[in-house]
Amino acid sequence: MTVIFLYTVLFDAYSISAFCNAGFDLIGIRTPFSSLTSYSVQPIVNLVIMVLIVVGGIGFLTWEDIKNHKWHLKKYRMQSKVIFMVTGLLIFLPALYFFYFEFSNVPLMERVWVSLFQSVTPRTAGFNTADLTLLSEVGQMLIIILMLIGGSPGSTAGGMKTTTLAVLVSSALSVFRKKEHTHFFGRRIPDDTIKNAATVFLMYIVLFLVGGMVISSTEDIPLMTALFETASAIGTVGLSLGITPDLGLVSHIILICLMFLGRVGGLTLIFATLSEKKLNGSKYPQEKITVG
Repeated sequence: MTVIFLYTVLFDAYSISAFCNAGFDLIGIRTPFSSLTSYSVQPIVNLVIMVLIVVGGIGFLTWEDIKNHKWHLKKYRMQSKVIFMVTGLLIFLPALYFFYFEFSNVPLMERVWVSLFQSVTPRTAGFNTADLTLLSEVGQMLIIILMLIGGSPGSTAGGMKTTTLAVLVSSALSVFRKKEHTHFFGRRIPDDTIKNAATVFLMYIVLFLVGGMVISSTEDIPLMTALFETASAIGTVGLSLGITPDLGLVSHIILICLMFLGRVGGLTLIFATLSEKKLNGSKYPQEKITVG
């Protein structure tokens, strides 16, 4: 009876952690960094955890659309449509890669579950059902990218957000197509939104790279391993290749700062630290500069 109670409490905690995209690993107490690897072939565990991660990561405004409009997708906010599209792609495409290139030696059903789970969890739940240290560098880099992107605005997830990626990609496509404006689903995106997206992206990339290079140099560890830790920190994910407890004080401070900055959010940090300037009618003379 006691064992049943303990497992009930344990999986209640996992459910909360999954929905809140927290990534606290209680099962890892038995075997360090094991996470949910013992349940890689359990459909119910995999499905429930993945659904909770996605539900917590798509944002409460999106759930308001689902509540109000049900299956009438045309009535949804443009933001909700973008979130659905990007979330679906970021689950499906990485899962295909993991299925064909990373877990090809795993039995079919387990291969399906571990591929799906490893594509969902970096966004930003922090559980794993496979040993991440056994992934190729390409596989680890893909997880790093997913951790940096994270979930959606107004959700429990961290990262630079799916909408930030969507705006930047759409902006690039509008340049390639020589379109004057960036748009989604017949709606134009304001220029200020594109600037904010570029600022958030640059901030995350700089902090992630600089932090990883400093940790790699300080601890004398491979750069990819250090970048995995910094991406997990700034994305507030919780995944690790197992080196975190052995890092020194400087590296721990860097990871703590990255976790704080990632949780506060890019735009919140920028707007809080920079004083608002009063607008005036004067502008500097305009001159073109060649880029690219």
